[in-house]
Amino acid sequence: MSTQPVQIQPLSQPVSLPVEPATFSPKVEAEIDSHLAKYPIKRSAILPLMFIVQRERGYLDPPGVLYLANRLGLRITDIWEVATLYSMMQTNPVGKYHIQICKTLSCKILGEPRITERVCKKLGIKPGETTADGRFTVSLVECLGSCGTAPMFQVNFDYHENLTPERVDEILDALP
Repeated sequence: MSTQPVQIQPLSQPVSLPVEPATFSPKVEAEIDSHLAKYPIKRSAILPLMFIVQRERGYLDPPGVLYLANRLGLRITDIWEVATLYSMMQTNPVGKYHIQICKTLSCKILGEPRITERVCKKLGIKPGETTADGRFTVSLVECLGSCGTAPMFQVNFDYHENLTPERVDEILDALP
């Protein structure tokens, strides 16, 4: 049996470690404390705390990740491992409205390409981009668990299912 060497791809962007962790208001610190009180093992609070940091900072940036590592008594890499596993955790800035279009088989067969085309044409951006005004980011993501109501997308945490190009216009036009 022969083995093939593993090729490791470099990061697309260099990651610099922050000197100082993020800081939060007393109100946010109290919210974090209330979550930590629910878990006998601090590490178990990683997801709810990530959501708080992301909400407050717009995404999980290096100072926010350093804060979480310090607060939970974990390594920075522990935080990044979890952050990069879930599509709802953002490690880069995203727009006020993050449109995540499901690209998996059910959605693809039932019209995802038309939905993606309509969203991108209406917003003037491609998947992976954010509008110049910072309002919208479009991402193509793996299964969002709504195969029976495909095609679908998620705007922030709201699911929109059984999409048609016309329905896409209605949803996007209704966003404040």
